[in-house]
Amino acid sequence: MIFTETPLAGAFLIDLERREDERGFFARTWCRREFASHGLDPCVVQASIAQNGRRGTVRGMHYQAPPHEETKVVRCPRGAVYDVIVDLRPDSPSYGRWFGAELSAANGRALYIPAGCAHGYQTLEDDTEVAYQMSAFYAPGFDRGLRHDDPALGIAWPLPVSLIAPKDQAWPPFAAQTSGRLA
Repeated sequence: MIFTETPLAGAFLIDLERREDERGFFARTWCRREFASHGLDPCVVQASIAQNGRRGTVRGMHYQAPPHEETKVVRCPRGAVYDVIVDLRPDSPSYGRWFGAELSAANGRALYIPAGCAHGYQTLEDDTEVAYQMSAFYAPGFDRGLRHDDPALGIAWPLPVSLIAPKDQAWPPFAAQTSGRLA
């Protein structure tokens, strides 16, 4: 695996290191030792997938409130997404900033999202699937979110939004949630 730092502290793009031959390719997608050697949380306790039927769908911006923060590794095994993270860690040098990257079946890329960051994505193709690995168990009652269109964040989504859940449209503004600590 090839780990590339993003502009957000502790967040990494992870590219496949393909071994190719006439059959196709083989690549490692997870290695506890490689994650730990880069100072990343190698613990995975849960994995999930999300299927999205329509191009332009937005899911997010989600996070788990303390003490149930979670690290995530996200990849897109079918279709393509524009994946976005927002740094909500008050002591981070990249606090309040966002980063986005295309994850797709074609590029095989994954995004490592440190605990304390919000996460969301927009589908770039119909029939897109997103796979998640998480370091903490889902804690009902501790799920939170940010508005995908909050002007304080200024996230530049590549497409008009075709579909978003009412819950994701109703999250309070960034400023209302981050007066020193996560809500």
